[in-house]
Amino acid sequence: MASTATGQTLPAPFEHYELDDAHDEMIEPAGTVRPQYEHMYQALQNLPPAELYRRQQVADLSFLHQGITFTVYGREEGTERIFPNDLLPRILTNEEWVRIERGLTQRITALNLFLKDLYHEGRILNDGVVPREIIYSCKHFRRQMRGLHVRKDAYITVVGSDLIRMPSGEFVVLEDNLRVPSGVSYMLASREVMKRIFPDLFRQCGVQPIEHYAQALLATLRALAPQGSMEPTIALLTPGVYNSAYFEHAFLARQMGIELVEGRDLVAHDNFVYMRTTEGLRRVDVIYRRIDDDFIDPLAFRADSSLGVPGLFNAYRAGNVSMANALGTGVADDKAIYAYVPAIIRYYLGEDPVLDNVETYLMSDPAQRKHVLGELEKYVVKAVGESGGYGMLIGPQSTAEERDEFRRRIEADPRNYIAQPTIRLSRAPCVIDGKVQPRHVDLRPYVLFGEKITIVPGGLTRVALKKGSLVVNSSQGGGSKDTWVLY
Repeated sequence: MASTATGQTLPAPFEHYELDDAHDEMIEPAGTVRPQYEHMYQALQNLPPAELYRRQQVADLSFLHQGITFTVYGREEGTERIFPNDLLPRILTNEEWVRIERGLTQRITALNLFLKDLYHEGRILNDGVVPREIIYSCKHFRRQMRGLHVRKDAYITVVGSDLIRMPSGEFVVLEDNLRVPSGVSYMLASREVMKRIFPDLFRQCGVQPIEHYAQALLATLRALAPQGSMEPTIALLTPGVYNSAYFEHAFLARQMGIELVEGRDLVAHDNFVYMRTTEGLRRVDVIYRRIDDDFIDPLAFRADSSLGVPGLFNAYRAGNVSMANALGTGVADDKAIYAYVPAIIRYYLGEDPVLDNVETYLMSDPAQRKHVLGELEKYVVKAVGESGGYGMLIGPQSTAEERDEFRRRIEADPRNYIAQPTIRLSRAPCVIDGKVQPRHVDLRPYVLFGEKITIVPGGLTRVALKKGSLVVNSSQGGGSKDTWVLY
């Protein structure tokens, strides 16, 4: 039987619920249940184990029938998998959410100002707040964007910043995802499933809605249309069915009622972009792109790209088509630039960050590099341009051979790596093998920047389903759960 720090025994189905020094989302350090979890805690005690298992099966079947999948590259046993979704929601209070919302609003405002400045006057570089060499050595910095006017100065239209809760209980930003952030479809699909699985609990808790996200995204994209576009045509540009997030691309296009297109469906002519239809060519005003910069236009970027549209960049530069997110935004989610975001917020807004960063060491700095390499077993090392949990070393869980390999990588290319202290992510209750057990989680809220800033109350809570693991990425054995923000 599991017990709390005060020796209190937890009832079934929590008998395998073990507490440690990480912040627990459901149980207070004193052993009492946090108020926001009280309804769920009581409801689970009244559910027979067989019923809990049945509801998990119903949820899994719902995801299967909807085709909610993701792709794992480089695995011999097959790439297409049903997205693992945990049955129990992660629950936040309205007070917690208000602070998160305020912090993310501040962050996206400052980062948009930073990108506009970076590609125009460069004041922040001239003033030495952000080093030029950090910017110009970033592979996502696009010189082609210098001096180019972006509609409404909205460089970042869709953001999915990853938050973690520290052992102190405070939320901090782990990283920003500003290029083509994914996962919002899993948030929306999970909510629909949860409302069917736990209808009474959902009503009892008083959960704020998120169903308006697709329409909020559509309104945000409409606001980016070139001047004079009274009824803009909007298209979602996908790399195609073999992309890991194709389910999401199709899901969002369907939810918004816009066209889902591949590069071969579009043509650029006289600096305008058109979509091929059965009735002929139709002009496209706004493109919600889910393709990285490199592949967007073979005439401007990678010549070997077959995913993009030849001539698209010229139409973009002429202001005849808008793109979300703007090209070149990846420079602001480089993990080395991340270390400067608090300074960026202070520079443009004259405010201290509402949400702090995780302490970050730049391996390009000789003193910081020496410090980290001397105690590599204590740190998480990340490649600055990687995502999905790839290119990462978790020091306390690594072998001596893995640390030696990363030491060689860092010394060979220090600009490509940052290091952060290993943080005990907070843990939330999950259904594992029919029992409620804690697993480490993070949170990815979704922020929209257009005529106004919109943040739906919730986000994608990602879960490290393996016991003791701190890696929440689905490609690395993680899953997700619904996030309930209470009124």
